[in-house]
Amino acid sequence: MIRKQEITTFEFPEGAVIWDVRDSNAFAEAHIKGAVNQPINDLSADSLTQVSTDQPIYILCGGGSKAPRAAEKLEGFDSSREYVILMGGTRAARDAGLPLEQGA
Repeated sequence: MIRKQEITTFEFPEGAVIWDVRDSNAFAEAHIKGAVNQPINDLSADSLTQVSTDQPIYILCGGGSKAPRAAEKLEGFDSSREYVILMGGTRAARDAGLPLEQGA
């Protein structure tokens, strides 16, 4: 199941699995605190083995175009999981004053 959530109004749950699907250079420039870099081109069924099947995967990108594609790709591997697209991505988070980190 894929659902959408505005990143600026989202309360990140403790221990949330947040995948930033941009390339490693963009991720290193700035990313949401706690996000893990999982470039869209590297996503595979093996990627999902890192996450418990009952845990939602929150997906974001820079501005909102790659995250929906990544969610569809992941759902193709396992449609029983919950994928949450964080709309607006890193740019919206930055503009809203959410804490960002730099580096890999």
